[in-house]
Parts: sequence; structure tokens; C-alpha cells
Amino acid sequence: MHPTFTGPDGRSRCRWCAAAPEFTAYHDREWGFPVADDRRLFEKLCLEGFQSGLSWRTILAKRDAFRTAFHDFDIDRIAAFNQADVERLLGEPGIVRHRGKIQAVLNNARRAQDLVREYGSLAAYVWQFEPFADVLAAPQTTSVSAASIAMSKDLKKRGWAFIGPTTIYAFMQAMGLINDHAEGCAIRAEAAEARRAFRPPVRDA
Repeated sequence: MHPTFTGPDGRSRCRWCAAAPEFTAYHDREWGFPVADDRRLFEKLCLEGFQSGLSWRTILAKRDAFRTAFHDFDIDRIAAFNQADVERLLGEPGIVRHRGKIQAVLNNARRAQDLVREYGSLAAYVWQFEPFADVLAAPQTTSVSAASIAMSKDLKKRGWAFIGPTTIYAFMQAMGLINDHAEGCAIRAEAAEARRAFRPPVRDA
């Protein structure tokens, strides 16, 4: 199967975004574009954890509800959640009501605070794992990489949960640490330009 398709607007896009109409805007405006905002990075780490065993379409449809339930993924506010908040979230009809995944978000928020104290920002930590272009596989031919394995292993040592190497690879694709748009996808060049203009955050001295 060809990795791209031609949309009704005549533009060639990654074939995966043909699976649902709501994927087009996500693919064109978000997926693969570099992100340095801690809330967005933390949100994506959390949502990829919630996606485990489910489809991204399910999670994307619930994203606004997740943002409301988790205070727009404010790390400090979530880190202050307690068991009563877990029970409240288990009653939220708009999100995935999985106790283990909800508790992982609370745990990971506290671990993210540790990283912010150590690195100055979650972004500075994340972007140190950006892989060199010459070690990347061809676009959309793998679901794990040396970089995603390394980041997953380090996060696990730091006490994070629901952050396996496949989850981290999907996170890297989405947050622009790699440009995994298919060759021939019209958005690939736009993502590449955004990456060229992007200055990855660095660890505080």
C-alpha cells in the first residue's frame, strides 16, 4: 500500500490520516511539528499512556474532556491531586476511566516536577533525546527506536509509569523530535522547515 493518499483538496498526505476526517487537521497542524511547551509535552505523554490498548481516534475525540478534567495538564496542579481526585476522575464520562492510567498521570506529574527542578523544564529533558537524522529509520517503518528505548528506560528509572518505548516513539513522532511524515506527504516539508527553525531548549546551567 502506498504510504500517502490524495485528499479532496488535492494535497498528498500520510495514509494514516485518511482513517478519520478529524485526523486531517491533527496531521496538518500538529503531528510532527516541534513542541517546547511543558504542558503540551506532558499532555501528550499522558494521552499516549491512555491510548495503550485503544485507538488514537478514541483519545483525540476525548482530548478536550481530558484537558478539562486535568486542568489543561498543568503539572503542578495535577501533582497536588489526591485519592479523592482519582475517584472523581473515575466518574468523568468524557475520559478513559482506567484507574491505573489515571494514577499514572498523578505519579508522572510528580516525577515531571523532579525533572523541571533538575533540568529547568520538561522540554529540556525531552529534547536531549532527539535522535540524529542519520540513525532514523525510513518514515513510518518502525514503532520503536534506540532513542525511544533510551528515553523510556530513563523515565522508568525515575519512577514514571505507562511510558514504554512504543509509547515514547509515538510521542516523539507527534511532538516533532523526528519528522516521520511519509516521503511524498505535502506536510513533510512544512514539518522539516519548522524543525529547522526550532531551537531545542537546553538544560539550565
